[in-house]
Amino acid sequence: MTMDDPASELLTDPYAVYARLRETAPVQRITGPDGSPAWIVTRYEDVRQALADPRLSLDKRHALPGSYRGFALPPALDANLLNMDPPDHTRIRRLVTQAFTARRIEELRTPVRRIADDLLDAVAPHGRADLVAAYAAPLPIAVICELLGVPPHSRRDFRDWTDALVAPDPAQPGRAKEAIGSMLGFFHELLAHKRAEPADDLLSALIAVREEGEDRLSEDELMSLAFLILFAGYENTVQLIGNATLALLRHPAQLAALRADPTRIGPAVEELARYDGPALLAIRRFPVEEVTIGGVTVPAGETVLLSLASADRDPARFPEPDRLDLSRDTAGHLALGHGIHYCLGAPLARLETGIALSALLERFPRLALDTAESELRRRPSARARGLIALPVRF
Repeated sequence: MTMDDPASELLTDPYAVYARLRETAPVQRITGPDGSPAWIVTRYEDVRQALADPRLSLDKRHALPGSYRGFALPPALDANLLNMDPPDHTRIRRLVTQAFTARRIEELRTPVRRIADDLLDAVAPHGRADLVAAYAAPLPIAVICELLGVPPHSRRDFRDWTDALVAPDPAQPGRAKEAIGSMLGFFHELLAHKRAEPADDLLSALIAVREEGEDRLSEDELMSLAFLILFAGYENTVQLIGNATLALLRHPAQLAALRADPTRIGPAVEELARYDGPALLAIRRFPVEEVTIGGVTVPAGETVLLSLASADRDPARFPEPDRLDLSRDTAGHLALGHGIHYCLGAPLARLETGIALSALLERFPRLALDTAESELRRRPSARARGLIALPVRF
């Protein structure tokens, strides 16, 4: 690895790379995760301003021809909020915001705790578990499926599908295409079921908007929105729960303080998200015109990667940023984004993570790692920050 192109080390030690980039080249041209050139932005103020800059488009049509590859989704899954700018983004986001109001999220508190307790009941007799496979992954899957109205017999383990897209295995080049085909089939079947048997759930409401509403969704927009809610609602929360649990186990004094005062769980989740959040990078942007970021000119159409993880470890914004401090003022952290593309499911992710950690610490006072830290492995992704497994004993 050289400082001319730090992409290779971003997979193995991202925070160290980001620290050097913030000091020496805070807006740097590198080879992006898809192998094509990209600009990476690493300082807090630059990242925050860029996240809210309307000149930085999410629409891939603004990319220079041949400059961005990424993974290609079919139109039925690609017409989602992560590829849209206003006014379409505004129209579609407005339709789904009702599902994530503070009142509706709070109504999920009891069901989420029930799911968490059921999962912990299942592992308790064994005395040890892979916390990702047994807890961090199935909890948000169950919650988002209840919100959408996915019947129990139709639920799948979405982890294989999301891994194939977010952290593809070079040894299995066809896996992403297979995952996309499986997801298409799943959503076609699910929407057909909901049309035949509508219920009081988000997916039935979206179908009604598609067919009757004033701001009608196209069929591709409906399918893509269902895909995004399920995909993003699962993906970020799995990683946040896993990362947060590991961070607490690595910092016993902070863990003891949280056990001593469980009411601190809300602020604790914010600091845990800042310290080691679920996303290293925000969704790529494409300047619609030449822009200046951090004093560097970025041409129109080139790919811009905004590092949320680096911004949240910037000492200019957070003193001693590499230290976990559950009493820290985390106001303004960017772990879940900023601006009009701020994570739609952030309130739900916070609720699930807080309940997941609270239940875990209450039920297992002797919780500890069940492997050497050197044996822990993360998903091979420069974008997503997640553990493959987290063996614990209790």
